[in-house]
Amino acid sequence: MGALGSYVAVGDSFTEGVGDPGPDGQFVGWADRLAVLLADRLPDQHAFRYANLAVRGRLLDQIVEEQIPRAKELAPELVTFCAGGNDIIRPGSDPDDVAERLERAVADLTSAVGTVMVTTGFDTRGIPVFRHLRGKVATYTAHVRAIADRYECPVLDLWSLKSVQDRRAWDDDRLHLSPEGHTRVALRAAQVLGLDVPADPDQPWPPEPPRGTLEVRRDDIHWAREHLVPWIGRRLRGESSGDHVEPKRPDLLPL
Repeated sequence: MGALGSYVAVGDSFTEGVGDPGPDGQFVGWADRLAVLLADRLPDQHAFRYANLAVRGRLLDQIVEEQIPRAKELAPELVTFCAGGNDIIRPGSDPDDVAERLERAVADLTSAVGTVMVTTGFDTRGIPVFRHLRGKVATYTAHVRAIADRYECPVLDLWSLKSVQDRRAWDDDRLHLSPEGHTRVALRAAQVLGLDVPADPDQPWPPEPPRGTLEVRRDDIHWAREHLVPWIGRRLRGESSGDHVEPKRPDLLPL
């Protein structure tokens, strides 16, 4: 793939960059980091145009309604489309149904923009709370790959990215990626697009000192009190995660 001059990211908290705070108080995240890698390929980096329309807590239908029309209006050469995760974790959700709605959105997007990159789910085997959803996530991931085949979309395959199975790839809330986790996803996305990357996203993590059972249990109790209980409470009340309701970059801007 040749150099790309414009990029729009749509999605939820994963694409917004939650867990990867920047110096200005806004989140950075893998999509912003990918935009930098794309801009670096242009002779004039300031000619590169980028918008991150993602908003945390958004469900697939909300992303389709709120973000897809804006992405089509901006008509970039690349759109990354990551959605459905918040739908899948809802009790009683059907990954087959979510995938059908995703496919309609992908068909709409691919008819209007240059390239649409779709994203699989993470392998949740080692993620607390979500490990019991592994079967649903795997089913949805299989659908995403099949949709990508039908519409010739590149796939950001997070299921096969083994480096994000390490706890250091995740924020303290264990629900969102850490800065290093976002960096590794950005590198993998760049690889999928055929870019030469400065580091291997799946390179091994440095060895960690062994942790005792008591230390692990203490960390788990702290995490449950500070993050898990509030998260469950929001879900029971039907609330989204956080109070952010506006995209951080409403228009294509130079980096």
